[in-house]
Amino acid sequence: MEHRLSQRVEGGLPILVYKRRMPVATGMIRDASRRGMFIATDYADVRLNQTIELAFRFPERTDQGHYTLSAHIVRTDDSGLGVDFDGIENNALIISELIAFLQQQSSTAFAAGYRRRQMS
Repeated sequence: MEHRLSQRVEGGLPILVYKRRMPVATGMIRDASRRGMFIATDYADVRLNQTIELAFRFPERTDQGHYTLSAHIVRTDDSGLGVDFDGIENNALIISELIAFLQQQSSTAFAAGYRRRQMS
């Protein structure tokens, strides 16, 4: 049984994984919350509780650079990495913007799928 402290939002945003300020992997945010996220990636050279950095861009914001967050590894499996933001200094506004973007992306995809089914 899962015991989540905050609701997860499905994702689909590309992300870069950094270790010691060096890019080491690419991935895709599969789901995220204010407390952490799961990154779909084949990168496995990590250990539990290791701190990593994550970089991403919002596609519609061409005037802005990338955003970064720090996280520590709490889970690994064949499909990716589970990371937690708890106890690490991060900009809460960036996390909130990321969650809002993923929610918007998810609801837009749901609406598009619903419209396609209605037209069939």
